[in-house]
Amino acid sequence: MRPAELIEAKRDGHEHSAAEITDFVLAYARDEVPDYQMAVWCMAVYFKGLTGAETFALTDAMIRSGDTLNLGAALGRRVVDKHSTGGVGDKTSIAVGPIVAACGVPFGKMSGRGLGHTGGTLDKLESIPGFRVELTIEEFIAQVKKIGLAIVGQSADLVPADKKLYALRDVTATVDIMPLIASSIMSKKLAAGAEAIVLDVKVGDGAFMKTREEARILAEQMIDLGHRAGREVVCLLTDMDQPLGAAVGNALEIREAVATIRGDGPKDFTELVLDASSRLIALSDLGIDLAEGRCRTEQAIADGSAFAAYERWVRAQGGDPSVEALPVAPVVRQVLAPRAGTVERLGALAMGIAALELGAGRRTKTDTIDHAVGVVCHAKRGDHVAAGQALAEIHAADDRSAAAAADAVLTAYKIGDNEPRKHDILLDVIT
Repeated sequence: MRPAELIEAKRDGHEHSAAEITDFVLAYARDEVPDYQMAVWCMAVYFKGLTGAETFALTDAMIRSGDTLNLGAALGRRVVDKHSTGGVGDKTSIAVGPIVAACGVPFGKMSGRGLGHTGGTLDKLESIPGFRVELTIEEFIAQVKKIGLAIVGQSADLVPADKKLYALRDVTATVDIMPLIASSIMSKKLAAGAEAIVLDVKVGDGAFMKTREEARILAEQMIDLGHRAGREVVCLLTDMDQPLGAAVGNALEIREAVATIRGDGPKDFTELVLDASSRLIALSDLGIDLAEGRCRTEQAIADGSAFAAYERWVRAQGGDPSVEALPVAPVVRQVLAPRAGTVERLGALAMGIAALELGAGRRTKTDTIDHAVGVVCHAKRGDHVAAGQALAEIHAADDRSAAAAADAVLTAYKIGDNEPRKHDILLDVIT
């Protein structure tokens, strides 16, 4: 079927065959289908949708557009993986990896960089002096074999069709198409060879999915794709109405991840780290259940083995694991509460944008990041504060940017006399 006929069929609500989608996507990856035709097809999908079979065919075609990695065969172990849909202060993988590795489960992950108000795992890791995120596939596998842990940049040869398609969707108002989001995420996870996957789907102000209903739809579609590929998938729906933990900014988040690995992290972040780690261990080849997985994660933190795994990992990738080696911003400024009361709201999006304006993130892929800057939230939703008490701490490159960020951070807080509705960081679990 010619591209124009495929577009017409989807425009009129017809279902494509797997072969039609495969031929179309692979031809696009080979530059045989122009951007304008793929863009029109995406818009037709926006209005008419894709069935589960069509979404899986799209995912499979994107995987077939490049190399695949059979990490399980290389290690002789069942491979687990974790992915987050992105949020403000989300440094979860950096804490989860060492804990899982300390419990005897290999953790090999390919991650991406941040764009906009959500930080990328690689950007955070690159705030560690000397840390190498670019490893060859051979180095990646060898490191996971030797020390049980590696987090690296995604190979350019892994699902290149997805990279090309996402860039097109980004400039044609077709990013927020649920089947295409699910396919984009799962194609990378499946191509990397994971046999069991824990997906952290963020919900709320600072997340792509603003409502629990939207997040559930996305989760169910990703689980369906995993099942069609013969993989086990668990989705966590987690709160992103406020920043995760206290730190927002690359080196600041590394410090917080290390503190959490050592048993001294913020309550909400610690709970998410423990839950995600426990589920990964329960999905592994150790043959234990979730309750035992939780016991082992808590023990790994308590006995120091998780921190020892962190140090081995960072050194293996050329970095200095000492928190004293992390960059420090020259200007630190407190943001004070203008009145006494209760923190009724702490906007994740506003806090993420404040960190972005400080230089902790990038607006375009070519922007340079300042790893030292960011915000630390001392007060969060539900906390009682006195007038003049420190709500947050700005870490900035200069006084001008610190002053601008202080104004932005203050607007992220709503202090009143009402107790906000309480809920845990973990909103739901979908299996």
